[in-house]
Amino acid sequence: MPLISIIIPTYNEEQNLPILYQRLQNITENSKNDFEFVFIDDGSSDSSFNVLQELSFRDPRIKIIKFSRNFGSHAGCMAGLVYSKGDACAFISADLQDPPELLQQMIEEWKKGCEVVIGIREWEEESTRFLPKIYYKMVRRFALKNMPEGGTDVFLIDRSVVNTVKDMKEKNTSIFGLILWSGFKQALIRYKKGLRYKGTSKWTLAKKVKLFIDTFVSFSYFPIRLISFIGISLAFVGFIYAIVIIIKKLLFNIPIEGWASLMIVLLLVSGVQLLMLGVLGEYLWRNFDESRNRPVFIIDKMIGFEEDKKIIMKGGNYD
Repeated sequence: MPLISIIIPTYNEEQNLPILYQRLQNITENSKNDFEFVFIDDGSSDSSFNVLQELSFRDPRIKIIKFSRNFGSHAGCMAGLVYSKGDACAFISADLQDPPELLQQMIEEWKKGCEVVIGIREWEEESTRFLPKIYYKMVRRFALKNMPEGGTDVFLIDRSVVNTVKDMKEKNTSIFGLILWSGFKQALIRYKKGLRYKGTSKWTLAKKVKLFIDTFVSFSYFPIRLISFIGISLAFVGFIYAIVIIIKKLLFNIPIEGWASLMIVLLLVSGVQLLMLGVLGEYLWRNFDESRNRPVFIIDKMIGFEEDKKIIMKGGNYD
């Protein structure tokens, strides 16, 4: 029977883990597949790790990777890919917003020959999703053409895709973006995204902004082209304005108005220049971060794995 690895990044989810495990157990107990549950404790400050330990004593299919600190959910997903042994790997969140029962449909699509199965989410409260809709439209337009319109948090990928993503030497990026960028045959499954079962969301505004920047810097040259277009446009406008001023002075002897207009132009151009430097700085910083070759994640403890060696990912290499 094929082995399915279910990868679950976890950060302060002690209240949701027992319920999540029960639902996973319900959908896998009569399945014709073998399963392993790879939980990644992403530096939780609550009792999530202790809860996972208790569950692992009851079920040997549960494997735990504990990070030394919080590295982010995308690093957690990458760690799950590195250590999973499944013929296919699925990602699912621990907050139960994405129904675990969706995995059954995804596995069926995978068995039909689809190497990437994507869960397309439909929100219960569409009115609250204005900004995410704008974000995904921009990603589809300027970065990843095959990004689902409503976005996604749930994937199932074949072992061939897993090996491809593991070989990509990138740090500040979106693992879901890497999967979409890599191509492969895809299938789409729509589902209703629910509300968080318990606790509060850890998806802060700072994390959202970082993902936004990472996505565009990693998968699009649009920001670079945009600042070039702005620079050319300002230069053209400035040239036309200079000709108008010269004509007004030479032909009509109209005095040149000074301080207010000069300050407006100065502030506008200075602001645009700083914006351009900021965009270039985002690209340069990521290149510098890659060159330092620091690990994407560091593992503190491992439970349920045969290997004793802790694999540390450095720029896509595993030591």
